[in-house]
Amino acid sequence: MSGIFDDVMGKLTDLAASSGLAEQVHTYLAQLLTPATISSLLDQAEKAGLTDKVKSWIGSGENLPISTDELRSLLSSQQVQAMVDHTGLPAATILPVLAHLLPVAVNAQTPQGEAPAKA
Repeated sequence: MSGIFDDVMGKLTDLAASSGLAEQVHTYLAQLLTPATISSLLDQAEKAGLTDKVKSWIGSGENLPISTDELRSLLSSQQVQAMVDHTGLPAATILPVLAHLLPVAVNAQTPQGEAPAKA
C-alpha cells in the first residue's frame, strides 16, 4: 500500500515541480522558517501531538513523514490561509506539497540538529 502512496506522492511532487508550485512553496518556507517560527512550530506540534515528527526534522536522523491531515492539525487556519493568499492556490493543492517539503525545509534550517533557542 505504501508503494502506491509513494507513487502518487511522487507524481504530485513532479506535477508541483513542473507547475512551479513546489518552488513557490519552497521559497515561501525559506522566508517563513526563522528560529522564532521553528520554535513556534515545535509549540504547535506539542499541542497537536506531533512533537516526535517535528523533532525528527530538526534532529540529524531520518525525517519522519507527515500526512496532510496531520499537517492540518499542526498548522493554524491563519498559517494555511497565508499560504493560500501567497500562492493563490487552494489549501487542498498546497498541503500535500507542503507535507512533502516542510520536513526537508525545517531540516535545512536546523543544520546543527538542534531546535533554535526560544526568544
